Amino acid sequence: MIDWTDAYNNMGHIPGGPDYPPRWMATATAYREAMLASGRAELDLPYGDGPRNRFDLFRPVDQPKGLLVFVHGGWWIAFDKSVWSHLAEGAVEAGWAVAMPSYTLAPEARIGEITREIGHAIAAAAQRVVGPILLAGHSAGGHLVTRMICRNTPLSSAILSRLIQVTSISGLHDLRPLMKIAANEKLRIDMAEAQAESPVLLGPFAGVRVACVVGADERPEFLRQNDLLANIWFGLEARTSALHIPGRHHFDVVDGLRERDSVLTRLVLGAADQL
Repeated sequence: MIDWTDAYNNMGHIPGGPDYPPRWMATATAYREAMLASGRAELDLPYGDGPRNRFDLFRPVDQPKGLLVFVHGGWWIAFDKSVWSHLAEGAVEAGWAVAMPSYTLAPEARIGEITREIGHAIAAAAQRVVGPILLAGHSAGGHLVTRMICRNTPLSSAILSRLIQVTSISGLHDLRPLMKIAANEKLRIDMAEAQAESPVLLGPFAGVRVACVVGADERPEFLRQNDLLANIWFGLEARTSALHIPGRHHFDVVDGLRERDSVLTRLVLGAADQL
């Protein structure tokens, strides 16, 4: 028998795990304040009627090359955009505008509802920045961004025509095992929702470009979930790649997004040329 809660438990298996969230918050706050002082941040822009239907937008010094939307994780039940502002730094320095949305958390919203909210957030951000669109997300956010390129996407054809690259970082793409974890008391995933919201069970748009990235030191289930999407969608005519970043675990795999020339930032911004 597998202890599914333990299989997905990052906090209990990463040394100093509880120290990460306050560290993220402090770093994010400092970056956000610096961007506000430079006049290159717009905060709490609305994309819907809910109290968490807001996104932050960070702009480069010059005209943006396009828009990157980064969707945070936290099991669909924790965190908001303010914890992750610093992860915009690498893309902004490379000339991209970066939008970071919050979304309604479970149990107030089901995962299907969150999917639709992220679709609205991307559309709202796309109205403010011209050019191509990139999507990236971490953990639950990895699920949400890959969900945008399933055939039953909430995105309009106009937005899809601008979308050139999606990167899932430590994403969760098969929701069925999550029905067995303790957090499902809040998530309330049942088989109907797992089948309706799991990217691996849904067909991608043919030719879509997807990079699946995970830390090589992550829990085996996250490695499996990462490679599963790349494998299945490759067989469904998506252009996929899978990368395990050496020496990285679930909490620090996203750190590379702070650096313009890191492997992760270059992949997020340029994987379309590498697949």
